[in-house]
Amino acid sequence: MTSVGSDDTGLLAPGWAGSPAASATGDAACLQALLDAEAALTRAQASLGLAPAEAASAVTEAADADRFDARSLAERARGGGNPVIPLVADLTEAVGEEHGPYVHRGATSQDIMDTATMLVAVRTLDLVLADLDRTGRALARLAADHRDTAMPGRTLTQHAVPTTFGLKAVGWRSLTLDARDRIKAVRDSLPAQLGGAAGTLAAFTAYGARDTQALTATFARELGLREPLLPWHTLRTPIADLAGCLAFAAGALGKVAADVLVLGRTEIAEVAEGGGGGSSAMPHKANPVRSTLIAAAARRAPQLAATLYGSLVAEDERPAGAWHAEWEPLRDLLRLVGGAARDAAELAEGLRVHADVMCEHLGLTHGLIVSERLSAELAPVLGRARAKALLTDLARRTYTEGRPLAELLAEEPELKDVDLAEPTDPARYTGSAGVLTDRALERR
Repeated sequence: MTSVGSDDTGLLAPGWAGSPAASATGDAACLQALLDAEAALTRAQASLGLAPAEAASAVTEAADADRFDARSLAERARGGGNPVIPLVADLTEAVGEEHGPYVHRGATSQDIMDTATMLVAVRTLDLVLADLDRTGRALARLAADHRDTAMPGRTLTQHAVPTTFGLKAVGWRSLTLDARDRIKAVRDSLPAQLGGAAGTLAAFTAYGARDTQALTATFARELGLREPLLPWHTLRTPIADLAGCLAFAAGALGKVAADVLVLGRTEIAEVAEGGGGGSSAMPHKANPVRSTLIAAAARRAPQLAATLYGSLVAEDERPAGAWHAEWEPLRDLLRLVGGAARDAAELAEGLRVHADVMCEHLGLTHGLIVSERLSAELAPVLGRARAKALLTDLARRTYTEGRPLAELLAEEPELKDVDLAEPTDPARYTGSAGVLTDRALERR
């Protein structure tokens, strides 16, 4: 992953600034990952007798990001198109004349860049997973606490039938756990990269390696990455997998944010963020900042992922441009999702639920929210056609006269012997919401 300058503080990126992912994807972290890959390669060769043990120790000791100038590397990267070329020169000089020849021996720049990218991804995904776990736990508590808290269900922006906040919250949790599971699977699959100049490992055999598979396995093991079946210079499955799981995670958390933004509107006010943000002009504002930042990340992620998917079309044994196009969008995706996961955890842990407002809103349509149930209840009494005609007429009158549906039903002679107290109570028409919530909460 290339540097974007040591002044990249996230001034215009409040969604990820200050998050654990910001540090894990910063220039220093990317530089350290490059150095870790170089040091691991020398250690792997030393363990197989292809380099002196002293060389492995010397390279490992020198591979400290604090000893290198990231800005200088970034500027000099223009000469060869990637930062590995100047880094190898600086690392070789730092190691010294005796052991310098064992720095980067047999490798190509893409081996180190791709391996470092996988290291940065794994380290960042570990942080994302921790925040997703926090989010899942907080949403589980909300779902359990509000298992039977009735509220209007909305379809196409309008009141539909009653639901429960518990079911809504456990749905958010389900998406969060889906994102967690996908990220875990991808994290555990990310491989090291070792192929040499054109993916044949020829240079390593020239330097005496009799078993390049053993070398690749040892290199991967040194770094805690998966051993690749093949060099993947132009077989970009790991990058595509990262694109997919990160874009999904952003969208999953974006769904939570979208619901909170709608339900937290002044006119609705069924939920509120625990600590809203202020306004530079309006002292009364408590803006839903966490949700806003998550929503922003969710809107950017698909386009970043599209760039990474586009880079699958990589010609020859190393492409001109497709590989280079991956570095910045992948880092942006890691940062966006890392920030969104941080914000989602804070959002879920602090969310305030106004059950009394939800209950009040169940009556906004004067009882029409239970018309579906009444259709089913009255059909055996009146016949299906008559029940539908009656409810259609009473719905019109409910709107025009502003009278509750239950009151109008009570005036109908055909229904004088029908107990309508329960069928007209919205809080008693939430179907299997409680059972569904319980079942979903069993997922760990």
